[in-house]
Amino acid sequence: MPVNRSRLPSRRRHRAAVLTALALVVALLAAGCGSSPPPDPKAKDLDELYQEAKAEGEVIWFAPKPEAQMRPAIDAFRKKYPGIEVKYTNKKAPDLVTQLNVEQAADRVSFDVSNAGGLTVLPSLDMAANVQWSDYEVPADQVFDDNLVYVWAVPKVWAYNTKAVPRANIPTSWDGLLAPRWKSGKLTVESRGSFMTVWAQDPALGAEAGLDYASRLADSSPHYTENTTQAHANIISGQTPVGTDLINLVLGDQAKGAPIAVAPVGPTNANKSYLFVPKGSPHPAAGRLLTAFLASEEGQAALVDTYNSIIPTDTDCTDAATNKVIGALCKAGVKWFSETNVAQYEQFSAYFPKVEEALGTDVN
Repeated sequence: MPVNRSRLPSRRRHRAAVLTALALVVALLAAGCGSSPPPDPKAKDLDELYQEAKAEGEVIWFAPKPEAQMRPAIDAFRKKYPGIEVKYTNKKAPDLVTQLNVEQAADRVSFDVSNAGGLTVLPSLDMAANVQWSDYEVPADQVFDDNLVYVWAVPKVWAYNTKAVPRANIPTSWDGLLAPRWKSGKLTVESRGSFMTVWAQDPALGAEAGLDYASRLADSSPHYTENTTQAHANIISGQTPVGTDLINLVLGDQAKGAPIAVAPVGPTNANKSYLFVPKGSPHPAAGRLLTAFLASEEGQAALVDTYNSIIPTDTDCTDAATNKVIGALCKAGVKWFSETNVAQYEQFSAYFPKVEEALGTDVN
């Protein structure tokens, strides 16, 4: 016989109501057990972006790296996101800025992902499209000035030819590079002076002291090269046994058996390299998808074996065993500094012409 709740004493009615509410909570909890968690809205954003990118069909990527170094990352992207063709071009960063400036002025941009680093960061800021990178799971600490995404570092190092330089003569400091044995073309030096960046970063060195150092280096009559790649080739050939270099070039050729190693000269600059989607790009969804992928753990895993991954902003050897770039820097005892804000890039823009003047190169 059903109970007429209106006739129950008030205390009993209250107790019945409480029991009914508890039963409802238990039922809801039971229903929730074993069910899937609510969908991640970010995952939805990436899936929607993939569908847009797939409809575009291709992504055109320009960066100052040999395609062989980027191939593992390209293959990993194509495997994760089938249906999107990646067209890659190795182009120097200054040339990228010039080309993009002309193309945006003509409203005819020809590529979707561009690279910026060092002196090309400032002009690139105005060329980058506005993107809410957090929508695509890009960590906030990898986003620079809203629209640029940190994807790898390019530590500048001094390197030496292991066959041409006896162990006792390996330079171990900036001052050691000024020793008489390295005068008259025995050092190969990049004429743009980008290897001097750390003097403007590290208070223990100092920008003014760096200009004095550059003048003394010029007095030793080094062999100047147009860029670091040419300096690297001179070191490997033994034409100049010691010189300025990039660690990814050193490690890449070292793995092939070349007689080259990182000299324990520090501190140095671990130049951050960024990717961005240009305003007016022909395939903006595909450009955002590729950039987000390269910034992800999966993308970084594909880049790390070619020595192009993210490293900590300042010296940190925690991952030395798993990251070969960090491992090589730490093994050589080289400390590093990286850029953290626009003001530093503005400082470099003013500093480099002074360095070139001190070196006597004035390539601007």
